[in-house]
Amino acid sequence: MTDFFSPEQIPAAVHEIMKAQKIWDIHTHLYPPTFGTPTANSTGKTDPSGLMLWGIDELVNYHYLVAEVFRVVPSSVMPYEKFWRLGKAQQADHIWKNLFVQRAPLGEACRGVLATLQKLGLDPNEKTLDPYRKFFSAQDPSRYIDKVMELANVSTITMTNNVFDDNERARWLADPRIGTDPRFRAVLRFDDLIRDFSSAAKKLARWGYKTTPTPTKKTINEVRRFLNDWLDRQKAIYAAVSLPPDFRYPAAGGKNAKAGAVILEKAVLPVLAERRLVFAMMIGSIRLVNPELRDGGDMVGISDVASVTTLCREFPKNKFLITMLSRENQHELAVAARKFDNLTPFGCWWFLNIPTQIEQMTRLRLELLGATFIPQHSDARVLDQLIYKWSHSRKIISEALADMYLRVAQTGRKVARAEIAADVQRLFHQNFADFLAR
Repeated sequence: MTDFFSPEQIPAAVHEIMKAQKIWDIHTHLYPPTFGTPTANSTGKTDPSGLMLWGIDELVNYHYLVAEVFRVVPSSVMPYEKFWRLGKAQQADHIWKNLFVQRAPLGEACRGVLATLQKLGLDPNEKTLDPYRKFFSAQDPSRYIDKVMELANVSTITMTNNVFDDNERARWLADPRIGTDPRFRAVLRFDDLIRDFSSAAKKLARWGYKTTPTPTKKTINEVRRFLNDWLDRQKAIYAAVSLPPDFRYPAAGGKNAKAGAVILEKAVLPVLAERRLVFAMMIGSIRLVNPELRDGGDMVGISDVASVTTLCREFPKNKFLITMLSRENQHELAVAARKFDNLTPFGCWWFLNIPTQIEQMTRLRLELLGATFIPQHSDARVLDQLIYKWSHSRKIISEALADMYLRVAQTGRKVARAEIAADVQRLFHQNFADFLAR
């Protein structure tokens, strides 16, 4: 007998199904212990330049909170250079005191830290970070990953593996087994090829590829060889770039922008089409409008959706996974996805990953696209953030989805448990898996 829900039952049913659904987190900046961890832990092994970030000092030093603390204690009182000279624990103490102890922590990034501590069974009312440091120092990093994934109900973590980051690149070259942790999947990231090809070409030449800043036929072939080498090395499930809001295709701008467009057209997209790999484009970030804030100094800008539609039309054999950083782009991007089946919008990226924007974007996409998009990714940079980011997103997306089913029920169409479960599974796992495999 089919399990149908009355309108009164729908919200609770959607929440229950959503809570049980395991999530494939399709975009993070997280790493397994094989990439090294700078955080003191029960194993006694630390790596100062390690890429696996976790624990209270990393949580509190998240670049969102670094930017926020300078709103409270301005640089005229705490100069930037003085803050950056502090040790990581001292920086965290400064942030905790000024954002969590001496005032109510109202911002989403602050609330996220508190929600994470609470779900880990810790008291979020501590006046110092010492009790939390004691807890985290007793953890084994690998086992702690399992704990966090269980609390977040995440089945798979998708990394961001930047081949132009010297630290990460060296680790891949030093240990061919580095990316074999089954909990994590690799993604080849190569922003410099598109954003600054002249610099990228010089690096490739040093790495043994016969490239020049001018994208000649030989250089294009060498870039293709480079991409294939690293896609094989990482066993990457897709490729990705982050682009500024002034990205245009066809290219507009100077010689370097045009060179990047040639590399995109003649090297990147053909290689990915041949390998049937998805190309993720995250568009709208302006780097370091305030370089004093380092990672916290980036900005948002309105991007050009027409460039995306041109790519989708001119390269029908490629699959484009697109997210944009500006709220103003979301409606046009969703409409574009109605026109091209090789375009899938995903997530609420970076500054949009806050409750008000997640709710608006999810409702907009559901109304225009049904359950054929990917509603969220965590974009987590610190492992523990998976806990609060997915807890908060599940609740918001659940409410939006329940409202859609209520509207369906108001037409007299019955809503079945199996339909809800199938849609939730599509949104948080199957749409991505199908797009990768298509």
